[in-house]
Amino acid sequence: MTRLEKTKTRKQIVLAASIIIAVMLVASVAIYLQSTSTITKTLYPTEIRQYQGQNLSSINNVYENAIKGTQYINQTSYRLTVTGLVNKTIQSTYDEVVSSHQKYQQVVTIYCVEGWNAKILWEGILVKDLLQEAGVSQNASVVIFHASDGYTTALPMDYLIQNNIMLAFKMNGVTLTPQIGWPFMLVAQSQYGYKWIKWLTEIEASNDTSYLGYWESRGYPNNAAIP
Repeated sequence: MTRLEKTKTRKQIVLAASIIIAVMLVASVAIYLQSTSTITKTLYPTEIRQYQGQNLSSINNVYENAIKGTQYINQTSYRLTVTGLVNKTIQSTYDEVVSSHQKYQQVVTIYCVEGWNAKILWEGILVKDLLQEAGVSQNASVVIFHASDGYTTALPMDYLIQNNIMLAFKMNGVTLTPQIGWPFMLVAQSQYGYKWIKWLTEIEASNDTSYLGYWESRGYPNNAAIP
């Protein structure tokens, strides 16, 4: 084989390799775009975007800023515990919580200290109904909420009762997914987002008014009321 032929052969090999690489890249991008599109459609196929004349934000506008990433909780073994200063500790399955209590809907906007906000239609049950079921003590002045990742936050008892604060299990008509807080997310109306605890596992009635949750113990105000 002459030098010219060898050079021509090398160029053909390089060209063929380049074509193969380009085809593989195009195929990879197509697969990625298809999978992304499928995930988006699958997560929230029936999301409500208008309610009683109000335009709602997309569920995707509520961002995950978890301390340990998305929590994947087993529905079979899950129990929501109501404990602390109560007459009896209650442990309920997800289905028991959802099916055994009056359900409520309310449009509430969540505001994050990072600057974003989202107006969402929430559906859930009232915190005070769970506390009353457990026989909350008159000495209880605060409620400490615990999540599966170790996150905690506390709110005054009066605030929770007077404002009918709910535990949501749906957003815009869609049952919470692990990414957005399944099984329950606290709708802490008029409070900044770090009070809106997700992946809730325990509700603790307490009289420890000095208790500081995860972010509060790291310098965030314990009173997170929006001005």
